[in-house]
Amino acid sequence: MHVMPLLLLVAGSAAVAAAGRRVPVPVPLLLVAVGLAVSYVPGVPEYTLDPHIVLPLLLPPLLYTAAADSSYLDLRAQARPVALLSVGYVLFATFVVGCAAYLIVPGLPLTAALVLGAVVAPPDAVAATAVARRVGLPSRITTILQGESLVNDATAITAFKVALAAAVGESATWAGGIAEFLIAAVGGVGVGLVLMVPLHWLRTHLTEALLQNTLSLLIPFAAYAVAEQVHASGVLAVVVVALYLGHRAWEVDFATRLQEEAVRKMVAFVLESAVFALIGLQLPVVLKGLGEYRGADAAWYALAVFLVVAAARFVWVYPATFLPRLSARVRAREDELSWKGPFVIAWAGMRGVVSLAIAFSVPLTVHGGEPFPERDLLLFLTFTTVIGTLVVQGVSLPPLIRLLKFPEHDVQAGTLAEANAQAQASRAAEQRLDELLADERNTLPGPLADRLRTVLERRRNAVWERLGQVNPVTGESVDDTYRRLSREMIGAEREVFVRLRDGRYIDDEMLRTLLRRLDLEEAAAYRETT
Repeated sequence: MHVMPLLLLVAGSAAVAAAGRRVPVPVPLLLVAVGLAVSYVPGVPEYTLDPHIVLPLLLPPLLYTAAADSSYLDLRAQARPVALLSVGYVLFATFVVGCAAYLIVPGLPLTAALVLGAVVAPPDAVAATAVARRVGLPSRITTILQGESLVNDATAITAFKVALAAAVGESATWAGGIAEFLIAAVGGVGVGLVLMVPLHWLRTHLTEALLQNTLSLLIPFAAYAVAEQVHASGVLAVVVVALYLGHRAWEVDFATRLQEEAVRKMVAFVLESAVFALIGLQLPVVLKGLGEYRGADAAWYALAVFLVVAAARFVWVYPATFLPRLSARVRAREDELSWKGPFVIAWAGMRGVVSLAIAFSVPLTVHGGEPFPERDLLLFLTFTTVIGTLVVQGVSLPPLIRLLKFPEHDVQAGTLAEANAQAQASRAAEQRLDELLADERNTLPGPLADRLRTVLERRRNAVWERLGQVNPVTGESVDDTYRRLSREMIGAEREVFVRLRDGRYIDDEMLRTLLRRLDLEEAAAYRETT
């Protein structure tokens, strides 16, 4: 891909994603729709999805961001449903969709049909995270969907390799397939476990935030590449490293955390936007080689495969949810479940760019030089399944959640828990300050010591003030008023600094130093009240 088309893709998708935040249409769907429309605009270059770019260059940072923002403790608490979905469901869907495609499409070999099953089996990490973030699902359901999307790509890629080996004429057995899956899974987790401790040590011992964040950008690519080099799962290696580093992020310097959060959000925004736009832009590429299957037959095959994909998830999710509860031990450990949660989990099975990338990696020929059986049809069915799940399930999921009326998140209870935690931390900080000031080596002038106590008191009171206090004149909450006044004061200071620079009383270097100090003050004021 040349530089200009790449720049147009990134800039255009980012602009559409930014505009999509102001309309009721889900951003992923809007990006796909715009990509579909733009793909037929005269002069638009052909964006061919290269699996050698998508899998090693786009997937690792997106997985790393999703895993680092996930809760290791919550994922561990939901390990059983996550494993049943990310491993059990993917293998089940591979078999069911493969057998259905074999029966539906005349002349399609079973091995090629199983390749299709593996390709469309995994719900996409990017799609699941984007939708869960947008619709505000209950925390348990969000954890399960995010956990599934972090691991299922590894299962699907391994199943794809086994099915592909059989389809191209290589010797492949059930025992060999199981062995390859175990090697990939155990190897990927092993690589992650080996890398995570030294990487964390390196992050905590680098002295500059710039170097630490450069390392953070390289970590997902390095973990993926090392695992793939030893024929293990790069996906699992990235996830293991990211979960560990995210869990221990509090040990890193504050400047690193602030920069890393901003950088990760920016990278995720750009990549997610480009990924969904790329899905839509694939339509001309997919249709170009469809040949004899154009028309009613292709539409029927696409509809049938989509329905099988959607139905298979329901067939798996409900038994996998309720059958383990036949055990008294499971019932005692877990809260009572209704049918609503599994229904949302079953319906939130959007496919995405990973399925398309895997499909494009299907070789053109098999052993002996013969064309791969119905390769173009497999690409078309993958494309229509991805589009179908994004359109049908992506659009209907938010109103479905509103219709099911899940219990709303108790904001006041969460704020109360935050206030209690802050109170305990403030008591510990105050005690530590008293101990330090009692040491003659830490003598401070009275005003500075009072300032430390004032800042601590303000931080402690800020959370309690969010428990419902509203300004009767402006209608603002106390924290909104505090933030507004703080910004007005800081804005007045900025104007003075700029005026002094323009009058040559201070130089630009000093201006930047002073403005950075104000930026940190404004960030502190904002974070204390949010």
